[in-house]
Amino acid sequence: MESNLSKLDEIIKAFNAKFYEREAEVEAILVALLSRQHILLIGPSGTAKSALAVELAKTIQDTNYFQWLLTRFSTPEELFGPLSLKELEHGEYKRNTHKKMPEANLVFLDEIFKANSAILNSLLTLINERVFYNNGTPKKVPLMTVIGASNEYPEEGEGLEALFDRFLLRFEFNYLADDNNFISMMKDAGQLEQMPTMTMEQLLGLQNMTDRVVIENEVYTAISKIRNELKDEGIRPSDRRFKQSLSILKARALIRKRRVVLIEDIIILENALWETADQKETVSVIIRRHAQDNVIRVLDSIRKEANEVANSIRQDNSIEAGMEAIQKMRALESDLQILKTNHEDRYVEIEALLVKVKSHEQEILNSALEPLYFNAFNEKNEVEDSYGIYYRM
Repeated sequence: MESNLSKLDEIIKAFNAKFYEREAEVEAILVALLSRQHILLIGPSGTAKSALAVELAKTIQDTNYFQWLLTRFSTPEELFGPLSLKELEHGEYKRNTHKKMPEANLVFLDEIFKANSAILNSLLTLINERVFYNNGTPKKVPLMTVIGASNEYPEEGEGLEALFDRFLLRFEFNYLADDNNFISMMKDAGQLEQMPTMTMEQLLGLQNMTDRVVIENEVYTAISKIRNELKDEGIRPSDRRFKQSLSILKARALIRKRRVVLIEDIIILENALWETADQKETVSVIIRRHAQDNVIRVLDSIRKEANEVANSIRQDNSIEAGMEAIQKMRALESDLQILKTNHEDRYVEIEALLVKVKSHEQEILNSALEPLYFNAFNEKNEVEDSYGIYYRM
C-alpha cells in the first residue's frame, strides 16, 4: 500500500510540473477520484480544464473513460447510447451502452450546464445514485467520478440547480497570473514530462485506504460549528452535502500521507459548502477560521499578544510599563517552551515564534534599562560636581 502512496505522490509532482498554477486544482481532482465524488471546474476557455481531465484519464491504466461536449441539442443517444434495434423488434426500449457513459469509470462532461431536459433526469440519477435505468430496469454503473466543466455558472430559472448540487467540489479556474509561468507555458516547458501512470488495481487500493482514514472528534465538532455559523449567514448546505464532505476530508489527508483527518484538512470545504457564487467569500472566511489546528491557533494567539505588548511599550515607555511588558513576554516564552515540549514534531514553527518573542523582550529590556542607565549616570555626575572634582586640561 505504501507503494501506492508513492505512486500517487509521483503523479501529483508530474501534474504540477506540467500544469502551471494548478496545484490546488490538481489536488482537488485527485481528491474527487479517491473519494469517488464529483468535481465542477468553472472558468473561461483555455484554462486547462479539459486538459487536466484528459491527462488524468491517461494516468489510470485500463480505465473506461468517457468524454463529451454538451450542447442545447445533445440527445440521450450521445451520452447513454443508441436504441438497440434488435431489442426494439421485440418491443423493448433498450439502449446499447457500449463505450458510453453508463459503462465509464471516469467521465468528463464539457459545458455541463448546456444539458437539456431530454437528458437531465437520466444524468442526475446516474451521477448521484450510480444507477442507469435501461428499459425501466435499474442497473448499477461503475462510475467513480464525473468532472464537469463550464465557462459560466448556471443561470437561475433554467432548472439546473439539482445538477449543480450533484458536484460536491467546485473550483474556479483563471488565466495564469505569474509572468514567468506564462512564458514557460508559451515555451512548452514541462510538456515533454513523461507522465507516470497507475493501474486500476492501485487506484482501487488507494480508494480503500481513503475509506479507512480516521476522522478525529475535534473535526466533527469544527464542522458542526461551521454549519451553525453558515446558518447564521443564511447559508444552508444540505445534510447530505455535509455527510459526503467527510470523504473528501479523508482523501485530502491520505494525499498528505496521513491516516487521520486533522483540523487543517477542512480547508477544502471552502470549495464544497457554498450554494451560489456570491456566498463563496463568506464561506471561505468561516472555513478558514476553523481550519487551523490547535498548535496554529495557540501560536497565532501568542503572536498577537506579543505584538500587542510590543506596541503598547511604544505608547508608554515608562520603567513600570517596561517591567510589566517583560514579565508578559517571559510568560509567553514559558507557554511556547511547554508547547514545544508537547509537540516535538512542530519544533520549527514554534521555535521561530519563540525567537521572535525573545527579540521583542530584548527590545523592551533595552528600552526599560536605558532611562535607568541615564538616571544613574546623571546622579553620579551631580555627586561628583558637589564635591568639586576638577581636571586640569
